[in-house]
This record gives sequence, C-alpha cells and structure tokens, in this order.
Amino acid sequence: MPSPVGRAARLLGSALVAASLAACAPSVADPAPETPGSSTAPSTSAVVEAAEPPVPVPVALAADRGRRSAGVVAVGGGDSAYNYAPSLMAEGGKVRMWWCSQLGTAQPAGDDVLYAEAASPDGPFAAPGGAPAVAVLSGSGAGFDAMHTCDPSVIKVDGTYYMYYTAAERDNHANGSALGVATSPDGLTWTRLGGPLLAPSNVVIRDNAYGAGQASALWLDGWFYLMFTDTTGAAAGWNGAGQFVLRSKDPAFASGVQALGPGGFTSVPDTRSRPRSIVDAFSADWMFVDALQVFVVAHSTDQGTTLTFWNRDFTANPHPRVHLPGPWREGPGLLRTPTGHAPASPEDPCGRVPVDVVRATVSGESGAPTDLGHFGLDLAGVPGCATEEAARVLDGFAVPSPENTVDLVLGGEVVRVERRSVAARLATAVLDRRPPVVDRLEVVERVPAGVRAVRAPDGQVGLLLADDRLWLVPDAAVAELNSSTVTDVTQRTWASYKKAGDLRR
Repeated sequence: MPSPVGRAARLLGSALVAASLAACAPSVADPAPETPGSSTAPSTSAVVEAAEPPVPVPVALAADRGRRSAGVVAVGGGDSAYNYAPSLMAEGGKVRMWWCSQLGTAQPAGDDVLYAEAASPDGPFAAPGGAPAVAVLSGSGAGFDAMHTCDPSVIKVDGTYYMYYTAAERDNHANGSALGVATSPDGLTWTRLGGPLLAPSNVVIRDNAYGAGQASALWLDGWFYLMFTDTTGAAAGWNGAGQFVLRSKDPAFASGVQALGPGGFTSVPDTRSRPRSIVDAFSADWMFVDALQVFVVAHSTDQGTTLTFWNRDFTANPHPRVHLPGPWREGPGLLRTPTGHAPASPEDPCGRVPVDVVRATVSGESGAPTDLGHFGLDLAGVPGCATEEAARVLDGFAVPSPENTVDLVLGGEVVRVERRSVAARLATAVLDRRPPVVDRLEVVERVPAGVRAVRAPDGQVGLLLADDRLWLVPDAAVAELNSSTVTDVTQRTWASYKKAGDLRR
C-alpha cells in the first residue's frame, strides 16, 4: 500500500486539475500578456516620469519530432505497487534513473528510492545485476526520514552524486514531509548528510497537509539550485501549489543560502524563506538550457507535461509555454546531463533542444501512480548560441575553421586541428556549419599533423607541441590518425612536460 508521502503527493496530483485552472489566470508564474511599447496616456503634470522599458515579446519555439515509448519502460519488480517521480541522468552513453516505489524486501517498510538504467529513455530499464530495479535509499529507521524516502532528484558535481529526496518519519504525518540530501561516489551507495536540509516553513497552514518536498536540483556556475514544493509556504496557492527556489554554493544548504523573491535572489539566514513561486504546480522538474540561457520547468497540466521558460534572472518568460501531450498521473522527470542541464543535440546544438520526460501514466490497483512511460519532442528553430555564455553548449563539438582546418570547442576556447579525422575522433560530433559565436572564442592552440606523440608508463598518450606543451588524447589511435609517431618515455620525462590540456572526452 502506498505510503503517506506517496498519498500526499497523489493528493497534490488530484488537486492539480484545479491548480492548472488556477494557473490559467495571471500570476507570477503565468504572466498576463502585455503589449510591447504600450503606455498610459501622457500626463498634463509638469513632472514627466521616465517611460518604463518595453516588455520583451516572447519568442515562440517550434516543436517537432514528437515521440513516446511503446509501453512501460521501467518497473520496480517484486511487490512494488507504484512507480513514479523519476529523476533521469544521461551519463556514459546510458540513461540512469532513480524513482519512488516500495519494495517489501527493502526495510523498513515505507517508500524507497529505486534505481535502474537503460540505453535510452524508451527502456527497458534494469538494475546492474539484471533485476528490474534495486532499492538504493530507504527509511533510516530514526529521525526525519525514518520510514519514507521518495521523489529523488540526482545530480553529479565534481565527481560526487547528490540526491535530494522527500522524507517522512512516519505515516499519518501532517505537514511532516521534509527534504534530505545524500551523497554517493557511484549513484548506487548513498550516505546521508545529517538531518533535514529543509522543512515546511509553516507560515500558512492549508487544507493540503503535505509539507515540503518534491525537490529538483541543478548546478550552474558554482551554485546548487533547488526548486521544491511547500504547501505551507507564504507564496503558495490556495491549495498549496507552487514551486520555490533556493540556491547555495553549499550542497547541504547549511550556509550561504539565497532565496528567489520578487526582486531576484537575496541572502537569507536559513532555508525557511518562501517569498515567491515560479510556477503554480506540484511535483515539477527543471533543467537549464545552455543554448538559450534559460531555465525550463516541466510540470503537469491538463495538457500533459507543460514546459514553462524563465530567463536567467527570473524576470521574464522569454518563450511561450510548450506542451508534451499524453496521459500522466504524477509529475515528470526530465532527461538531463549530470549537472541538470539540457542535453545538447548532436546534430544542431545551437538550433535544436531535445526534451524527453518519463512520467507515471496510470493509477494502479492500489490507486497510486505507476506504469512509467517516455514522452519527448525537440524544440526546433531555437535562436541559440547568441552569446559566449550560450556557446557553452558547443563544448566538445568541432566546427569548420576559416583556415581549412577544424576547430574543436573546449571550455569556451578553440583548439584548431589540422586533420578532420583527428577532430572527429576527439569531438562529440563534427558540425557542418560554423556558428557565428565561435568567431568570438580565442584560439588557444593549433594541432598540426605529424607532431610528436609520447606515451607514459601507465599508458596515457599525448601530443607534444612547441615548448613541450602536452595535450592528452584518448589513445595511440588518435596519434596514428595524426601521422604522429608514438615514443615511450619515462615517468620522470612525462612529468616534465607542460600539461596544456586534455582532449579526451
């Protein structure tokens, strides 16, 4: 039988139709249309006030390549009665997924976070050992997450995985849900970071007694961003709907916390501040789209999964909403990079953004959401890569060079490679067109054919350029493509080279 955390989440889901209707009215998350350049009639007063700047007109994004799985993509296996609230990560050529379920073999009894992986979001997902799924986080037996762990959101920063999860101490809790965080070296074995990261603010006690939870995390420019539900938050809707945002450079949010308010981010003493909601929804997910420099919030409405866009400083909705139609019974999980960003399109990273979600599609025999399915589309004709910041999406791609060579984009800089075959081996993909923004990036190195290659005792291979600048490459095959003879060197000699950069993906 589903846990109170699950039941509360589904209470929110059942209230979502009303929330969707409420979202149709003007609100912070769904601004009323404004006419650019419009103003009030001129005043006859001698004091003339400066005109407000014109409101930017949202730029519509086309959507194509709609797709969906043929059926259920993942199951908990065993006696799992429900499967919902997934968190997906594209990593190492596979899709990794964590989600909420309940397995009788996982103790104590209560909600568990399950894990499985697949070659694509269409599944079929399976645990590393071949089982349908494996429980990787369950109730601790004591404290705020004694019985239930649910609604995972997983990101990876500097080699460490962070899971933000909903927790509850017991059944029949009123506003007792809270948020916890755990870390892992591999995404499978987790260590909790102390007590609750965030609890209900309890500013307004509403009929919906869920509390705080349903987090979605991402990492951007050194900041951990956390979006979450709090049905007791000051800026939540009448039914508790709303998505609040905190950020901190501390993954545990124990210091340096900032809350998003009407005027932007401001420092707050702790994690209890809820001054503004960015969308009227429950159980939402989000990602940052580098090509557009926007946040995209995926949330459920009567039209399926709705994508709401916010600019980087949360002052405007730069694009109208886009919808992923189809059945749903709980919030969606976006397929994201390890840091919670949108995956880059391999064919057109500046002009196309793939959007894929997995979500529960039916209510099972227990009345809880289950039958996880994949739905997706591409945002097409995207006006991306307009700035050097947006050009980050090109990291790892190779593009034509004005010198009849190939430019490899790495960390906002360019390495100019003479041979296309070498660039193709080093790059995520070689694009046919050169985005204009690449002309603004600095060329920091040139790799001519035939340069010397060296190999360390541990097998590492590098191309040795002028002044003994060493650029690491994946293997000796790259040196062969470059007509570079490989010379074995001692560890002492290898250590003496100037480490210029790493061309390994």
